[in-house]
Amino acid sequence: MVGFIKRILRDRRGNTLAIAAACLPLVVGAAGLATDTIQWTLWKRQLQRAADSAAIAGVYDRSSSSGSTSTVSSTVSHDLTLNLHTWMGVKTGYPQLSYPADTAVLKYQVQVSLAVQQPLPFSSLFMSSAPTIIANATAASVPAGGDACVQALETSASKWGINNNGNTSIYMPDCVMYSNSPSTNSAQAGGSSDVVAEAVAGVGGIQQSNNWHVGAYRPYSPPLSDPFADVTPSPSDMHCTNAALTDDTNVAAASSGGTNCWSSLTVGSNKSLTLPAGTYYINGGDATIRGNISCTGCTIVLTNQSTASNASIGQFSANAQSNINLSAPTSGTFKGIAIYQDRRAQDSNQTNKVNGGNASIITGALYFPGQQLDYNGNGTTDAQCTMIVARRVYFNGNSGVSNKFKKLADCGAEGLPSGGATRMVRLVA
Repeated sequence: MVGFIKRILRDRRGNTLAIAAACLPLVVGAAGLATDTIQWTLWKRQLQRAADSAAIAGVYDRSSSSGSTSTVSSTVSHDLTLNLHTWMGVKTGYPQLSYPADTAVLKYQVQVSLAVQQPLPFSSLFMSSAPTIIANATAASVPAGGDACVQALETSASKWGINNNGNTSIYMPDCVMYSNSPSTNSAQAGGSSDVVAEAVAGVGGIQQSNNWHVGAYRPYSPPLSDPFADVTPSPSDMHCTNAALTDDTNVAAASSGGTNCWSSLTVGSNKSLTLPAGTYYINGGDATIRGNISCTGCTIVLTNQSTASNASIGQFSANAQSNINLSAPTSGTFKGIAIYQDRRAQDSNQTNKVNGGNASIITGALYFPGQQLDYNGNGTTDAQCTMIVARRVYFNGNSGVSNKFKKLADCGAEGLPSGGATRMVRLVA
């Protein structure tokens, strides 16, 4: 018998089969655990997605009810009915709802907790009870807009909306810079620029920079509507002449004769033009300022008496030696607008320039919805009720002092719109 056993021990035939048999439980166990892990991950993802959706639905319910939580539970339950894409129901006692307190940024918060308990195919062989999978989500209403002293209307993903460069200095601590561009760099600050703002917001991404000094970055926000979308020049209001409006024009005499529309506007170097209050239509031509122009209660309107969609629309250009002192009317069609360019000017490659000197003061809106505006002013010592709305806005220059923008809520007497603050619902945890 001893010899027989020794012969078996020395025999190497069938070792592979024996080793395979010994390892088979490990292989089966690993496969079972892998299957359970995949199943658990799938359930967890489905549960988390349902919790996220339910929390967002709860915040929308609170927002529409001025913060009330009375109908949040039914809203969450309805949302789960639609979006809980698992074949199992939630564990007894769930969903659990809570309402964290409002903060300066987060309002109408809703926290949803969900749980499911279901045996896993392999692990259940060794567990006395099925594991519980829990998912938590918190959503809130967060700021998205705000009073935008600078607003870019660009909608192309290949174009930025706001660009600060050079040595420009912008100071608007109570205002928002807002870009509707969905670009990955919707609003940017480079060079040696120094930008102080309440927030910088954009439909697209916003890259952080040491040039930004803002209270908040708000990327991926909803687009902000054009505050002057309803303002359109009427050809019937235009009483045109073929002559140009220049620093030599007797404006008072022309105005008394009914003329309010010229072929172009030109102020030469070292020349001055003072305009009486009113609306000055430029019929298809440019406005070129090399000297000084001033007016109280005025709007310069770059438009065309023709109603054709492709009618020629002029551009605005003011060089660095010019001084522009304009204040917009506080009533009427062009209330709050100092310079208006017809939205039919849609050439994205055309640029308007406001390169005013230290004495330049523009009270009101600069409105260029279809084209870019380069704003290279050297700034003023006091904050002004100035608003810029353009397709794209480019700040540049060597400002020794900040271009200061006053809080729009304090500019109602000057005709500027306010109350552009908006909020959106987002997951916050």
